[in-house]
Amino acid sequence: MASANGRPWRRVTAQLRELAAASGAACGLCGHRIDLGLPAGHKWSFTADHIVPRSKGGPDTLDNARPAHRSCNSSRGNRAREAPMPTSRRW
Repeated sequence: MASANGRPWRRVTAQLRELAAASGAACGLCGHRIDLGLPAGHKWSFTADHIVPRSKGGPDTLDNARPAHRSCNSSRGNRAREAPMPTSRRW
């Protein structure tokens, strides 16, 4: 496993990234593929999303994490949303 600097969420993110790389990463919010090779600041890059937001009491555990595009994760904010986000884009 990649070094994660000893911080719990960074360890979870590293584990989730490894799982996503092994199984093919799909965004847990929109359902489309995530390119793991994109730089971290790119809007379609990989991020780990809290299923239950931290502000709502969600823990920093692998059970409460899913892969997401940076853009999808940012637009979701702290709202709990299980269903894929509607999109006007044609993928």
